[in-house]
Amino acid sequence: MEIKINGIEGLEEAAKTFVDAMGERSVFAFYGKMGAGKTTFIKALCKALGIEDIVNSPTFALVNEYRSDTTGELVYHFDFYRINKIEEVYDMGYEDYFYSGAICLIEWPELIEDLLPEDAVRVDIVENADGSRTLTLPQ
Repeated sequence: MEIKINGIEGLEEAAKTFVDAMGERSVFAFYGKMGAGKTTFIKALCKALGIEDIVNSPTFALVNEYRSDTTGELVYHFDFYRINKIEEVYDMGYEDYFYSGAICLIEWPELIEDLLPEDAVRVDIVENADGSRTLTLPQ
């Protein structure tokens, strides 16, 4: 499935479409170049999941935990951009998160690809020439 995002004003609708397509899947690995809009989309996605807290990229903390105000469901947001060694990911206890059944939204998954669960869903975000974004999510 492809979701086209035409600017900031299209984020909310794109996030709702994404939530509808998530199904029972819980681990989502977001691939895209720097500036492609991964964090921006994840913020909109968290809002669509009912999270009212301010959502920030966990660039230095590696993971932020949120709870949906509508469903009570846990959502973990990871950013592995700044990891120096894979041991950092082992030390944080990544298995406890990835295999918890909670929704996991992962930025820079290519840096920890060998640790991703087999059923992790690859989500690609590409910036188009016109400034819009295309998000690809397998069905």
